[in-house]
Amino acid sequence: MIERELAGEKEIERTLRRLTHEILERYGGARDLILVGIRTGGVPLARRLQRLIEEQEGIKIPVGTLDISLYRDDWSRISFHPEVKATEIPGSIDDLNVILVDDVIYTGRTVRAALDALMDFGRPRRVDLAVLVDRGHRELPIQPNYVGFQVPTRPEEHVKVLLREIDGRDAILLQSPLK
Repeated sequence: MIERELAGEKEIERTLRRLTHEILERYGGARDLILVGIRTGGVPLARRLQRLIEEQEGIKIPVGTLDISLYRDDWSRISFHPEVKATEIPGSIDDLNVILVDDVIYTGRTVRAALDALMDFGRPRRVDLAVLVDRGHRELPIQPNYVGFQVPTRPEEHVKVLLREIDGRDAILLQSPLK
């Protein structure tokens, strides 16, 4: 496996600041917003966006955590006993603008599962999707509203996002098989 670093800590921080500005611009501020991170990589990113929004607007918006294990369309292929982790949504999402946050979008199936799971918590006014990396290759008609990095890939390649909260450092890596 060949591994190449595409972005490091400074690039990721700068990109999250840009995404924060884009979100605040679209909504004219932080009112009626909630960030919901998709486990695992989306959760620390949602918390970082929360911090950046608070710096900009002086408002600490709520952050939720969404586990999609039971909503995946492939869970029976992965395991007959999926590992379910906690979902924590702070209150009703009725009539709120929800920003779903994930680290990488690929086929769109994770986001489809997240939308199904999210609807169990109410009827949001709007749901937008923010991703750190869009690597293409959709299998479903799902597109993010906010994209940090566009990383064209081949299907056999893998994009790995390292986050300091989980991995001890920030980096975006492109992993390619040896030829």
